[in-house]
Parts: sequence; structure tokens; C-alpha cells
Amino acid sequence: MTIIETSLGVKVDPSRIALSSATPIVKSGAFYIFSIRVSSDDVREYSFTSRDRAYSMRKVLIAHLEKKIRHEERKSA
Repeated sequence: MTIIETSLGVKVDPSRIALSSATPIVKSGAFYIFSIRVSSDDVREYSFTSRDRAYSMRKVLIAHLEKKIRHEERKSA
């Protein structure tokens, strides 16, 4: 767990922010669906036929989002 300090002086944990940006996986018909909020106006929804694939892709996308948050903070600092 790495806590970073933003340019405004607020300390945040990028992994918790990324995790809270993703919805839980729900089954809708034959698909397992979840969505991720990449930015305030960019919400992406993903659907898979296998729960295992949905779970692993959600985990990967959360890791990518965490990396994006860290990169953006480094750029603005």
C-alpha cells in the first residue's frame, strides 16, 4: 500500500481509488457485467460469458487504472 500526496496536499491511496471506481460483477442473462469509471465523463462497461474471465479482466483493469492515477499525479507534481 503506497500512499501518495497530491499537489493539493491531500494524501490518497491510488489502489483504493481504483478499486472504488469499478463496480462489482453481476450476472445479467448469459453475461457477467461490470463497469469502470476511467474519468468523470468516461464510464466503460465490459461483459463476459465466463465469470472467471470477468473476474480476471476486472482485476487487470483495476491495476491499469491504479497505474494511470499514479502517472497522472507524477505529471502534475
